[in-house]
Amino acid sequence: MNIEILIRIFLIVAPLSLVSFGGASSIYAPLQHQTVDIEHWVTAREFLDLFAISRVMPGPGSLFATLIGWQAAGLAGAIMASIAIYLPSSALVFAVGHVWSRYRGRRWHTALQNGLAPLGSGLLFAGVVTLARLASDGPLPIAIILAVAGLMMWKPRLHPVYFLIGGAAVCFLAHVAGL
Repeated sequence: MNIEILIRIFLIVAPLSLVSFGGASSIYAPLQHQTVDIEHWVTAREFLDLFAISRVMPGPGSLFATLIGWQAAGLAGAIMASIAIYLPSSALVFAVGHVWSRYRGRRWHTALQNGLAPLGSGLLFAGVVTLARLASDGPLPIAIILAVAGLMMWKPRLHPVYFLIGGAAVCFLAHVAGL
């Protein structure tokens, strides 16, 4: 077990935990940059494969970080990544939640809440752009990613497996048609 890699996993994932509110999609872009481009723990293709696996697994999408940790350092890496993705944000939510409810309805409270909404949308968009950039096998994967992103905004309660099946069907039909 390489303790240095475990420390790197924690130092990369823990700060991302603090901006992952509303879902793991807000951290895909920086996680990809760190794990593929800088650390080289996974390739771009492996990143997309792990992303697909995390989307169809039951549980939160942030389990994606656990899969990255597994690729980087086995079971110890998966445990470290899980601790890093859940502990900081959980501690922050607990602390802020206590203060947040006390000041509900105040002018600064409402302004802050309204100001954070575009930030979440921007982080989601950055995740979509990152996935589209990684899937640079031509226009079809990019079109599928953009279509899925649009459908997820329109119908956010649809289970991701429907998107996975739909994307696979489109790719299969394109392959059969020779595109």
